[in-house]
Amino acid sequence: MDRICLALPTNRECSATITAMAAEAAYAVRHFDVEVRLLILDSSDAATRAAHARTVTALPGSPRVAVHHLDEPAQRHFLRSAIGRAALPAPERLLDLMLPDAVSYGACTNRAFLIAAALGCSSLHRRDSDCRYQLFEGEPVFPVHHELASLGRRASDAFAGVSEVTLDPGIADRPVSMVGASFIGELSVDIGGIQELDKEAYEQVVGLWAPAHWTDDQRRGLAEESFKGAGVLPFTGDHSTLTLVDPMRVDMSNIAFTRDVYERLPLPPATATIGSDYFLIHAVYDAALPGVLHNRHIENYYTGERRTHAGFLAYQTRFVKFLLSMLYLHHVYDRMAEAGGELLDDGGRLDPAPFAAFLAESVTLDRAENERRLDTVEAVYERLGGQYAEFARGIADQRQRLLDEAARDTEDFVLLIESWEALVRASGDLEVRSVPR
Repeated sequence: MDRICLALPTNRECSATITAMAAEAAYAVRHFDVEVRLLILDSSDAATRAAHARTVTALPGSPRVAVHHLDEPAQRHFLRSAIGRAALPAPERLLDLMLPDAVSYGACTNRAFLIAAALGCSSLHRRDSDCRYQLFEGEPVFPVHHELASLGRRASDAFAGVSEVTLDPGIADRPVSMVGASFIGELSVDIGGIQELDKEAYEQVVGLWAPAHWTDDQRRGLAEESFKGAGVLPFTGDHSTLTLVDPMRVDMSNIAFTRDVYERLPLPPATATIGSDYFLIHAVYDAALPGVLHNRHIENYYTGERRTHAGFLAYQTRFVKFLLSMLYLHHVYDRMAEAGGELLDDGGRLDPAPFAAFLAESVTLDRAENERRLDTVEAVYERLGGQYAEFARGIADQRQRLLDEAARDTEDFVLLIESWEALVRASGDLEVRSVPR
């Protein structure tokens, strides 16, 4: 019987999400021959953590489902143990990359990966605290339905469980390594206000995440497609495709990977940078590992904090840091696409070495492209006025720091990749201590 990890990293109140995910876990064990470890990595404040603990205590019992609720001290204890057992150099730096004192979408998921290894899980299924399941005919639409139908199976054995197959028959002997869908509802990035104020400004800013050599038409096309997920139309019935999953068609709030993906390669640990947790989706795609794309999309919504002025400034900073990260990531993605099957080792699993090499190459790139990105952001935001102009002035004051951080984040990712195998191995036998209840 396989054991899976249904993971929820959070830094906000989300008792409703915890309850809903427990229902998804119960669904999984009713319909599939699995055990579920529901993992809640809780970085919220003390009062919120206590409320979450009460929610966990009140969950109805379900056979073959166990809940692990870890606050940051418990996570730190686990990480210190793993880093110490791995006997890696620069242990404090590694601890900071795994559990920084700022928001990191990659780091919180990396912690889930290591704890899933400690729990003996064969796959990890990630959800987010600002998403909820759709309802269809009065019942929740759980993504785990498609994830467990195909994940880990040889692609040729997964044909019967999907609606269609567009996979090259030449790779049908490879395992299904990722299953995912997207979201419906609000934009995944808080820039809808720019679109409402000035469509041209929106296209200019969103177009900045394209490679430098793209044409204006290509940038406008990217802006039209970006951050919308699967749109707004609700679920009306299942459809799934066995394919190489396009990274633009899935969201990290609705994704599952086999251990042969996340135990081989971590996510970028960059802080305050949206999109830093999408790297594995690109790796699976470029390495031609089969996946399933389905339509059990999760509903995205904005929490109250993201609508405050402080939340606005914080999120716009995360967006700008995402734009700056693309100088390095586009280089890496191009090299990954060229490498193709060379991204796999002799056993057909992701090989960390080429990824680390491509990232190390990218650090030497000229920063002029990022200078131009910041020039455009400052000019466009200043033109928009109000809180956007205030943000533009702040960016001007932080310009050098932001440029330096984008490069340093890439260097940090190289270090983490080089340390990852030892961290995973060291995590294998560690105890996972939950929040006392």
